Amino acid sequence: MLSLATSRSRRRVPTLAITALSLAATLLASGPAHSAPLRIAARTAGAHPVPAVTGHLLAGTSSSPPTTALCQATFHINCYSPVQMRTAYHLAPLYGLGVTGAGRTIAIVDAFGSPTIRHDLHVFDQTYGIADPPSLKIIQPAGHSTFNPNDPVQIGWGQETTLDVEYAHAIAPRANILLVETPVAETEGVTGFPEIVAAENYVVDHGLADVITQSFGATETTFPTQQSLLDLRSAFINANERGVTVLASSGDAGATNPISQDGSVLSTVPVNSWPSSDPLVTSIGGTQLHLDAAGHKTSPDVTWNDGFGASGGGVSQVFSRPAFQDGVSAIVGAHRGTPDVSMSAAVDGAAIFYYSFDPAHVGWHLVGGTSEASPLFSGIVALTAQLAHRSLGNINQDLYTLNRVRASGIVDVTSGDNSFAGVTGYPALPGYDMATGIGTVDGFAFVPQLLLASQHPALPSTP
Repeated sequence: MLSLATSRSRRRVPTLAITALSLAATLLASGPAHSAPLRIAARTAGAHPVPAVTGHLLAGTSSSPPTTALCQATFHINCYSPVQMRTAYHLAPLYGLGVTGAGRTIAIVDAFGSPTIRHDLHVFDQTYGIADPPSLKIIQPAGHSTFNPNDPVQIGWGQETTLDVEYAHAIAPRANILLVETPVAETEGVTGFPEIVAAENYVVDHGLADVITQSFGATETTFPTQQSLLDLRSAFINANERGVTVLASSGDAGATNPISQDGSVLSTVPVNSWPSSDPLVTSIGGTQLHLDAAGHKTSPDVTWNDGFGASGGGVSQVFSRPAFQDGVSAIVGAHRGTPDVSMSAAVDGAAIFYYSFDPAHVGWHLVGGTSEASPLFSGIVALTAQLAHRSLGNINQDLYTLNRVRASGIVDVTSGDNSFAGVTGYPALPGYDMATGIGTVDGFAFVPQLLLASQHPALPSTP
């Protein structure tokens, strides 16, 4: 999550999402909603786009989120509810058949967590007519931490936690949610990862989840050595051996990525981030949706690159091309390419979410970034795991098999690119590319096709 507020200590808050607009819901006695002046932060080439946009919307009631029309009129961007997202990804027919993620568990890993997540998820659910999850458990297997609402770093992680929980649950409403909190913030390089690795190993060792979603990452080149990065892979190796699916956001700065601890300095040459770049992880990139008020698409999805950020993607400097990408070697060359698949991430197309842990900003907010995309896709994995009656494990080979046979559940993204902050990126192309991977998904078709691919990985090519 990209930092949504700068800190005097210059410590970076979660690295893979942009909170675009803070819609602080302020209770008014009466009268129509009013908007405070919107400030768009100035940026120079190479500067980390944080915060992208700040502002407040004075809503008539603290329980009323903005509509797409209100976001267009007030902030000149689109914003979408979980109901619109569900329609965009064609999920209602699955829900009608009872495919809701029931019996499966999504693990969400975040530093510090949120002390109000149970309440906030309930408000979110009640507002949009979504049932509360069967279970929302919170564990701290790597060490206890106490949330400090005066710490901007922890505020950032609280926002990240809320986004992850609300949108994973929105896609797979009957899946259990396991929030895994760690006591040290991930920044760049090794910092925060030992605790994350320990926590994820605990989840895998105890069979607590079917899929793990990670909305964070560090630029590969910020690790002291490549070996120091490789030494942190034990949880992914463990998950791969025990059949747990692991996802990670691909980044929010296109083909570049932060190289400073506070995220304010971007690399001037293409770089990639880990764990997204790990071949044992499914890398989730970003698209931009164009929806009407009901959530129907008014035009095809494009690569997220709206001036606030762009879909992370490119080649790894640590990992060579894995076998599942041999069929796209003309694109990735000799190295691991990211992303693998993409979901909604645009700031102009932001997700509406709710939190109350920050006393100064209780209410509805907008967020964008690939840290939205990863929990969205974790819900898709949970839906498929329900049909499979088991965890799916590493799905990367399955995704590229579906791409190879041109499965109808894959929605190709062929417009846009992920050039950003003066660093030339990669264009969206027919088939696989390093802007959006194999593309995005039509859930009604994709879920059964992913199930089939996981059972029969050697599907023949379509003539």
